[in-house]
Amino acid sequence: MANRPVLITGFEPYGGRGTNPAHEAMKQLHGRTIDGKTVIGRGLPVSFGRFPEIAANLIEELNPSTVISLGLWPGESMIRIERIGVNIADFGIPDNDGTLAVDEPVDRNGAAALMSTLPTRAIERAILREGIPASLSATAGTYLCNICLYSFLQAAQQHREPVACGFIHVPYMPEQVAELLVAVRDQASVELHQRSDFASMDLQRIIRAVEIAILQ
Repeated sequence: MANRPVLITGFEPYGGRGTNPAHEAMKQLHGRTIDGKTVIGRGLPVSFGRFPEIAANLIEELNPSTVISLGLWPGESMIRIERIGVNIADFGIPDNDGTLAVDEPVDRNGAAALMSTLPTRAIERAILREGIPASLSATAGTYLCNICLYSFLQAAQQHREPVACGFIHVPYMPEQVAELLVAVRDQASVELHQRSDFASMDLQRIIRAVEIAILQ
């Protein structure tokens, strides 16, 4: 019997940004073979209205052994391995459909929280051994990244075969930070040393961290 694939998802750009490192990493990982498993990449919309159905549909269509979803956390300086998806949507900015959720459940009949089923501690340690900054994080926030994690975990519980699911937040790419620096300079409204959102990580290092996560 052939190995079941690994599904890597990455969100499209949002919040006025032209690129998303999660989406770029997903595209480069798509089609690779890692540890004998085919990696299938799928882009995800930044759309509350498309979840949780999109997660359930992808698991049913692809029957993956593992789902690792990727998302951008602006200002993060390292790879962040999320532990918990919570049943709440509370947005600081609208999604790409213009929805601004406030204290809404992801699923009115769902559990309050669901734990990642990836080996999060092992992933963190393996990425650190590679010399890539990484840390564990309690929750994935309350925006689309959290909704994604919660929805995939929920869908996996109902699937006919076991599916390990989890979420990894990634930093900006350096070129995105360069654009931010230009914007701040042009605005001349905030001194650079006051800003905390200029951390970055090059795309190849992000991709390597995801490869390591797949191997655990």
